[in-house]
Amino acid sequence: MSVRNNSATTFKETGYMLIVSFLILIVGFVALIKGADVFVDGSAALAKNFRIPSLIIGLTIVALGTSAPELAVSLSAALQGSNEIALSNVIGSNLFNLFCILGACAFIRAVPVGIDALRRDYPVSIIATFFTLIMVAGPCLLNGQLVNGATYDEAGSVGRVVGGCLLTAFVAYIAWLIIEAKQNPVEDEIKGGLSTWKCFAFIAIGLILIAAGGKGVVYSAQEIARAAGVSETLIGLTIVALGTSLPEFVTSLVAARKGQTELAVGNVLGSNIFNLMFVLGTSALIRPIKANVASLYDLAILASASVLACVFAFTKRRVDRIEGAIMIALYIGYVVFAAVR
Repeated sequence: MSVRNNSATTFKETGYMLIVSFLILIVGFVALIKGADVFVDGSAALAKNFRIPSLIIGLTIVALGTSAPELAVSLSAALQGSNEIALSNVIGSNLFNLFCILGACAFIRAVPVGIDALRRDYPVSIIATFFTLIMVAGPCLLNGQLVNGATYDEAGSVGRVVGGCLLTAFVAYIAWLIIEAKQNPVEDEIKGGLSTWKCFAFIAIGLILIAAGGKGVVYSAQEIARAAGVSETLIGLTIVALGTSLPEFVTSLVAARKGQTELAVGNVLGSNIFNLMFVLGTSALIRPIKANVASLYDLAILASASVLACVFAFTKRRVDRIEGAIMIALYIGYVVFAAVR
């Protein structure tokens, strides 16, 4: 009887912990999304008060704001030593952006791809992905780990040197965007809308919500993984990646429904570049991120997905509904594969 009672008690405690963890996860996501929104509003208004053009604000502050959830989660995970969540969050978010968000937008309405995205953003995203993959897989290939058989925990790492290279490339990319924006100026009516002290208040509140939300998401994801008996990599690739990608998901779907499909493409590509170069680069620079073999394979899948999405975009310079349906199906198949693995 005592064994049965102990088992029942343990089961109840596990269920209770799962419920509490999911509640913390939801609250964390709400704090992340609302914090990013408030941060963007305050930063954009402050920049306009200092007469910075809207285009530059969009290329920097707003883009950073939409990637703030991924940044907060990955930084919190890296600082807490949860390397699996730090890396899988970026990989999972980028896969979700490419296949699920872009695929869903294309399924709603064929998505035309502008020449700037084809000659600049797609190549940058692909090169950054392959660079990270090579830097992580290189040591494993050289010492024969992947050839002779590696255990789950044995793989390379995203170290400070790689993180520094990603951040340097990101700064160069932003400089490229700003130079192009200045060479092709757009008429811009500068309007602030908020007083300077309100701007700083918005920025402070946004940063507090983002930091708290990121810490809550990482903590709850760890607890869910432990209670459910699954890896942090799977949680990071699915639940955490979906939650941190909600701003891009909502923005892109609304843009697609309103016929502003080019905005959807720019949002997805910009977010992926920010996630890989800025989020992963910053996290690795603060604390090197060890990659297990599962994450290494996921990076290879992300690289393949980036190439496939680029091929779809180059054909007829658009992503049509059939291609969108294929991308959604591939994402579902990947999630099933990750769960089974």
